[in-house]
Amino acid sequence: MGISRPPSLKAFDDGKHRCGWLSADPLYVAYHDEEWGVPVHDDHRLFEKIILEGAQAGLSWITILKKRARYREVYRGFDPAKVARFTARDVERLLGDPGIVRNRAKIESSISNAQAFLDMVGREGPFAAWLWSFVDGAPVVNRFRSLGEVPPKTPLSDRISKELKRRGFRFVGSTTIYAMLQSVGVVNDHLAGCWRAP
Repeated sequence: MGISRPPSLKAFDDGKHRCGWLSADPLYVAYHDEEWGVPVHDDHRLFEKIILEGAQAGLSWITILKKRARYREVYRGFDPAKVARFTARDVERLLGDPGIVRNRAKIESSISNAQAFLDMVGREGPFAAWLWSFVDGAPVVNRFRSLGEVPPKTPLSDRISKELKRRGFRFVGSTTIYAMLQSVGVVNDHLAGCWRAP
């Protein structure tokens, strides 16, 4: 028996076809329809994505999506200046919170990533401008027809991952970065036939 794969497109009760990786969970559908692939140029939201994508490593995105509201609370609204000042006591506080992913390495990296983020912005200007410079300010629009065509990473995510690591970021491997690029609209991977495809 072969490996079961989700269909490339799914028909939903509202009559719309959506990318096949999506479940019928209303939270997930709203994320797909309103956020995924929509260009983000706000440093605050981009910092949140870096932290959440790092937390997601090895887990499903819906797991993180269901915990996002709690993350926003305990991470002080994802204000990088506040997260950068978290102490060992904050790490223990976060490790005891069942509303987030309780992984010491991921929590500690979120703090060092906040510090790296602030250092980078202080030296190089807005993070959004830096990130979007890799694509000359215009989203990469792919027109994949099946889930099997969507790569886990690309030369673009390889370059960005390498540059972030060079600046001291952690949990920013190429696969994690490609997922972030998709989520913030630097790359648009809505499948051909999905109602949200450009």
